[in-house]
Amino acid sequence: MNLSLIAPCGMNCNLCYAYLREKNSCPGCRKYDNDKPDSRTRCFIKNCKTLKDKNLKYCSNKCEKYPCQKLTHLDKRYKTKYTMSMIDNLESINKDGIRRFIKNEEQKWIKGDKIFCVHKQKYFDIMN
Repeated sequence: MNLSLIAPCGMNCNLCYAYLREKNSCPGCRKYDNDKPDSRTRCFIKNCKTLKDKNLKYCSNKCEKYPCQKLTHLDKRYKTKYTMSMIDNLESINKDGIRRFIKNEEQKWIKGDKIFCVHKQKYFDIMN
């Protein structure tokens, strides 16, 4: 798994259908493509002033609003629909570090040469 594919909100873009699909795939939340404006460029969390001002890569308790209403809403939706928690991901990153988080994610979501897509609830071939 690519650690640059962990979004500031805690989403693991490696598991996202928009990233895994073959046609018109998303490069991940941290990549910019001026030719393709989309929800990533408008994302409230990605463009959070506190993240920028404090030079933070991920939401954390270093922000006085953590977890903010936007993050809490996103977390609730993902827990309900996709059995994944952004806040749990962020807590793991903040407690154990990004490399340990990635290692745990690999063990949880990868089976052989397949990776689980949280949105489609099925395995996809791992992209090289």
